[in-house]
Amino acid sequence: MPKATRYIFVVILFLLLVAIRAFEDILFYDPYLTFFENDYLYMDNPRREVAKLVFFTSLRYLLNTLASLGILFLIFNDKTIIKFSVLLYAIAYIALLIPFLYFVINPKQEDYYLFFNVRRFLIQPIGLIVLLPAFYYYKLNR
Repeated sequence: MPKATRYIFVVILFLLLVAIRAFEDILFYDPYLTFFENDYLYMDNPRREVAKLVFFTSLRYLLNTLASLGILFLIFNDKTIIKFSVLLYAIAYIALLIPFLYFVINPKQEDYYLFFNVRRFLIQPIGLIVLLPAFYYYKLNR
């Protein structure tokens, strides 16, 4: 695939990540979007449907992961990087979903900040922000 075509697809995938973020309140069920926008330290935990929340959070994680893996593949064109990234994303999902479920099921005001950050790792493409420069550095030194 020519470089120009690859870069166009990278831009499209980045725009997909932006669209997921821009339309998050329309596409996904997440009562914590408005909760964390307000002064959440002085509010009660919002009413939520746990199964629906976990499903939509997982769906959002999956969409961000697929777009991120596409970006990594188009930039580096290396299947071993993608295999390693899939493993990292799977481990991160399991490692983050356990505390996410704990915080959703057992909401405590003193845990809101930690919950906010765990949730952020699940719903934002932070893995791409970390992996892109890491793999670039790896490729430079290889």
